[in-house]
Amino acid sequence: MADADLETGQVEAAYSANVLGNALEGAFALGQDLLWEVGINRIPVVNVENACTSGSTALHLACLAIAAGAAEIVAVVGVERMSTRKGAIPAGALTPEGAVGFLTPAVFAVRARAYLETFGGRAEDLALVAVKNLKNASLNPNAVVQTAVTYEEVLGSPMVADPLTRLQCCPMCDGAAALILGSPAAARRLSSNPVWITASVLASGSYPSILDQARWEMDVRAARRAYELAGIGPADLDLAEVHDAFTISEVLHYEGLGFCGEGEGLSWLLEGHPFPGGGLPVNPSGGLLGRGHPLAATGVAQVVELNRQLRGRAGLGQVPGAKTALAHCMGGDKQADGKSITVMILQG
Repeated sequence: MADADLETGQVEAAYSANVLGNALEGAFALGQDLLWEVGINRIPVVNVENACTSGSTALHLACLAIAAGAAEIVAVVGVERMSTRKGAIPAGALTPEGAVGFLTPAVFAVRARAYLETFGGRAEDLALVAVKNLKNASLNPNAVVQTAVTYEEVLGSPMVADPLTRLQCCPMCDGAAALILGSPAAARRLSSNPVWITASVLASGSYPSILDQARWEMDVRAARRAYELAGIGPADLDLAEVHDAFTISEVLHYEGLGFCGEGEGLSWLLEGHPFPGGGLPVNPSGGLLGRGHPLAATGVAQVVELNRQLRGRAGLGQVPGAKTALAHCMGGDKQADGKSITVMILQG
């Protein structure tokens, strides 16, 4: 609100995302409670749950509301408290992969093995994603991880699901993020340096067998549509925030989002393209691995970070001259695909 120089009475609608509030605390319809705390009430409030894309789904719905003319200024909030009063998440709150009976790290470990068996490469090289993102996180004051790590430290951390060690899995944490969206006319009134969302796409997976496919077909569909809507291609991007819940995730998304060809994700990483100063820096904020993954806040936080980048306010993690960026979030596991995905293009 302060950044947009808004009074509370100017917000006409709000979308609030949360995943675990009901399961962990018996809380529901949290958006009305949260917004009331900051003086926003008597407006339409929509509460959104869509797994890890809850926040970005709320943002997508806000975009649709503005495009439809239903509101001119809309607030989007993503909030998650993954700790409980007893300090631990009940096992029942973590949804297993129903078709196979795996918990999430094991599902991604299967994806990693399938990828390496299909395209070759060394499992150890996946550790470079964690090295990159945790170094980026150490430059981001909003990240939960504030210490860079070495390749040896990543590989030497406890094994969670072979080949994924603990430092190759995103940390669960509490967190929140918020955005103000405006119509083009409102954005020009409120800011001399607005960031434009030129494409917003929400899709779901096609759900082939987890044992038959290593990457997500829905990435390809959603990314192609987003590039089409924005009138650009992957070569036009200056940076990206990508859903890297596990190191293999980021590598698979390189390919699905068109940053490189199928089977080229590991080599693209080894060539340095997604590192700071590379051809397309990925997750300069630290990503989920370093910034943290407070579920419903993640998709909103990605866009907050890109907003800062495109306005030249990203501090030590600033990508020089950033003008065009992509935000990608994936939600839920469903065999070899996901339950939801969002891809957004932002331009400064």
